[in-house]
Amino acid sequence: MQTEGTGTAGVTGVRKTEAPPPRRPAGSGEKRGKGASAPYLLLLPALVATAILLGWPLVKNGMLSFQNLNPRQLILHLTEWNGIDNYKEVLGSSDFWKVVERTVIFTAVNVVLTMVFGALVGLLLARLGKRMRLLLLFGLVLAWAMPVLAATTVFQWLFAQRFGVINSVLDSLGWHSMADHNWLGTQMSTFSVVTLLIVWQSIPFVAINLYAATTTIPKELYEAASLDGAGGWKSFTSVTFPFLKPFLLATTFLEVIWIFKAFPQIFAMNEGGPDRLTETLPIYAYIEGFGNQHFGMGSAIAFLTILVLLVLTSYYLRLVIKQENEEESGL
Repeated sequence: MQTEGTGTAGVTGVRKTEAPPPRRPAGSGEKRGKGASAPYLLLLPALVATAILLGWPLVKNGMLSFQNLNPRQLILHLTEWNGIDNYKEVLGSSDFWKVVERTVIFTAVNVVLTMVFGALVGLLLARLGKRMRLLLLFGLVLAWAMPVLAATTVFQWLFAQRFGVINSVLDSLGWHSMADHNWLGTQMSTFSVVTLLIVWQSIPFVAINLYAATTTIPKELYEAASLDGAGGWKSFTSVTFPFLKPFLLATTFLEVIWIFKAFPQIFAMNEGGPDRLTETLPIYAYIEGFGNQHFGMGSAIAFLTILVLLVLTSYYLRLVIKQENEEESGL
């Protein structure tokens, strides 16, 4: 009679034992520890450079904002701490809040115009043929690569009062009253010229990046949408826009920061004039600090500007985290 089970498992007195776990090679724990620390060692030089080039000036600016630092203190090498008096004076000034309101409106208008026209140009790049696309990309890169001060100088020539191209063209078209028009004589016209300059400089960044984002959208999705009877607008809202939404969010945030702290375009154009009516927060901090030689006051204004940017950054990070959570929950 055959016993229960066959082979060695059925032989009496023979125990079935499990194979011992493989031994860990000697030194594997040390190698793993070294491998885990390698990314941090590679990041260390960049972190040190960031701390020296950005962190120390930020700390120094924060220290100056709590000091009464004027030409007298600089000449005598005096350090006079005045606590939060600079912040009290700045926050209690009606001029500061007018500048804040002006900066917010100026930033919002420029960001909206930049994103709208930049997105339209980016979508146009995706529709054009190869030759026309290369030609348009070449023009965008040239506009993007032009130095800020050089571009500002060109716009000053274009909108010059006596010999400007814009006034000459308008005069030749029949608007003879514009022959000697001073585009930098009022707040609205000065901001219009600066806005045109900033939007012109910002469109290439948005357009090129949006075109690059459109190339990552699978063509099968458009084919499926067309089979479902979706038209051009339906394909855009159901396929294109969901893919471009993270890009649009990130680009809008970058444009808000870049335009909010725009300095050379406004200062080189008219130095915040006329009558300081086109000053934004960076211009206001510079004029109060270096122009009026109230360096502690200028440092306080600059530090408040940094705090505003940190608030905007935290809001953006909240949006990013919320979007990631929605994507994870959707999966």
